[in-house]
Amino acid sequence: MDINTPNQADDGAEQLAVPVGFNIRHISAEQLAELGVARIAYVKPVEFNGAQGFAIHAANGTPMALAADRDVAIALIMQHEMAPALVH
Repeated sequence: MDINTPNQADDGAEQLAVPVGFNIRHISAEQLAELGVARIAYVKPVEFNGAQGFAIHAANGTPMALAADRDVAIALIMQHEMAPALVH
């Protein structure tokens, strides 16, 4: 399953390519972990070396970056054409 291949919708928005006959109720753990990995990044408050900061993780949990400020973390995500999601 290649979930990272976009299609163009009628309104110009990108959509994910979904294989014919794909059943979301029978998704494997590996497929679920990769769902949105190229499009969604999570921002989570963390303490790093005694300082407060914000960790940026891919949708599958892979650490990607640290930022000192939440707004900077969100801007970094958006610069890479991803959607930010906040984790409390």
